Amino acid sequence: MRAGFVGLGKMGMNMVQRLLSGNHEIVAYARTVEAVKKAGEKGAVRAESLRDMVDKLTAPRIIWIMVPAGNATEDTINRIAPLLEEGDIIIDGGNSFYKDSIRRSKELNKDRISFLDVGTSGGIWGLEIGYCMMVGGDKNVFDKVEPLLKTLAPENGYAYAGAHGSGHFVKMVHNGIEYAMLQAYAEGFEIMNAKKEFNLDLHKIAGLWNHGSVIRSWLLELAESAFKKDPELNSIRDYVEDSGEGRWTVAEAIEMDVPAPSITLSLLERLRSRQEESFSAKVIAALRNEFGGHEVKKSSAGD
Repeated sequence: MRAGFVGLGKMGMNMVQRLLSGNHEIVAYARTVEAVKKAGEKGAVRAESLRDMVDKLTAPRIIWIMVPAGNATEDTINRIAPLLEEGDIIIDGGNSFYKDSIRRSKELNKDRISFLDVGTSGGIWGLEIGYCMMVGGDKNVFDKVEPLLKTLAPENGYAYAGAHGSGHFVKMVHNGIEYAMLQAYAEGFEIMNAKKEFNLDLHKIAGLWNHGSVIRSWLLELAESAFKKDPELNSIRDYVEDSGEGRWTVAEAIEMDVPAPSITLSLLERLRSRQEESFSAKVIAALRNEFGGHEVKKSSAGD
């Protein structure tokens, strides 16, 4: 198939390369000339602008957008849509909020432009392993782009989720679950790391658990790799960013009265990791000192 591809970051570039390896013709565009040049070196057709990309595609056009969620996605779609014709297809493969995807599908439908929201998981390993993709939109449009999905995914690695927004909704919950899984592994390894008298080899244990254990997973394989590179993780600061999808998952759970304590607490732990000092911990220490005379540790500012 011939398709346009917008966004050539770490994930986007790998996706283009995987599509090219599947003998698809890709017209690639990104904000930076260097990224477009690199895609061209891998076999893609270079586009100097969004207009140039559209002109190099034949109707019905398929354009895959792989840029950061939010303003970048909104701006890209708003710039591309006026260049397209009835029957063309826009695919948003980023981590967009599912309600935005529902809105965009309705707006594009006014001009008879089709839209698919494709929740995409796989990270930097997708080039080699393939991407897991959750697709929302009209089934007949899904069928049209399926050859692209089949190339990008491993066997059984993509599925039609349902109506517009469902692909990004499923991906949102997927990432919420990921938050909780990461937190559980992190707490377990911290407990073992704190048991100094056993001098536990965390790299060895991560590998062990991936052989027959009920908690074996790809995340544990990655933990094994991380501990091999840096057994004490001394090179990594204890600061954890979030993509926003954990927040959306928690907000949706609250809105629907669905209890999701593990995901919620894992999100809050990420926020805690960004504090240089925890004021709430200071309050607790002060209160313990007030009611029980418990010792408090003085900060350098109080010297």
